[in-house]
Amino acid sequence: MRWLLFLSRLAFICGICFLLSLSLRFYEWTKDQDIASTIITIGYFIGILVVPITMLCYLIVVIRKKNLIAAVPLWLIISNVIFLFILLIYIISINAQSNPQA
Repeated sequence: MRWLLFLSRLAFICGICFLLSLSLRFYEWTKDQDIASTIITIGYFIGILVVPITMLCYLIVVIRKKNLIAAVPLWLIISNVIFLFILLIYIISINAQSNPQA
């Protein structure tokens, strides 16, 4: 299950880039537009796809009664779950701002 470890690491990197892109939204800490656009692309666009797919793969592995912790370290699983919740809170807050009547 090396593919799951790779996917987990990719989701972790995308989650970190998502947090960095959120910080870029509030504080412009880099003046280099190439770095900023790369962080935003990885964080927003790739991260919104990769992190939920990783969680879905975790769920499938657990349903099949295989040992998830043997394939992926526990800290990586926990951090990806935290990134998923942060992504969900961000998506819900964006939708709430665009539709204030709901």
